Amino acid sequence: MEQEKFKHILRTKGLKVTNQRMLILNLMAKHPGEHLTAEELYDLAKQECPEIGLATIYRTVQVLVDLSVIDKVRFNDGFARYELGGLTRESGHHHHHAICSRCGKVYSFRGDLLDTLEQALYDREGFIVTDHEVKLYGYCRECREATKRGQDGNDKMEVKD
Repeated sequence: MEQEKFKHILRTKGLKVTNQRMLILNLMAKHPGEHLTAEELYDLAKQECPEIGLATIYRTVQVLVDLSVIDKVRFNDGFARYELGGLTRESGHHHHHAICSRCGKVYSFRGDLLDTLEQALYDREGFIVTDHEVKLYGYCRECREATKRGQDGNDKMEVKD
C-alpha cells in the first residue's frame, strides 16, 4: 500500500507524517509519469482539502525535495515540476527525460545509460558520480509526422530519418 510506504519513507527521513505531506505524495502517486507544478498540485489538493493554501503546497514540496523524497525537475518551460523519482531511486540516479522541442511533451525513461562513462571517470580520475540528470531534446513522432504532412506551417524542423 502506497500510504504505508510513504509513511515509512517520511519517518526514515526524520519527518513527521502530516496530512499535507501525505496529500502531496498521494496526489503525485495518482498521477504517475506526470511532472506536476506546485500550482497543479494545489488545484488537485483543493479538490480533496478545500482549506489548503498555495503557500502550504510550496512549503511541503520544498521540504520533500530538500530531503530527496521527491525530485524537482525543469524542462526549460519556466516551471519547476515535481515527480516521485526520489522515492524509487535505489542507485541515487534519476530517470531520464526526452522533451519534444515543438509540443513540449515529456517522455520519462529508465535505465542508467551512463554506467560506462561513470566507470571510466572513476578509473581515470578517481571521480565518483553520485547523481546525474539527462534531458534529451528533439521531436516526438507526432510532431515529426505532422511536419511531414505539411500540417505545421510555422515551425521549421529539420527531420532526419
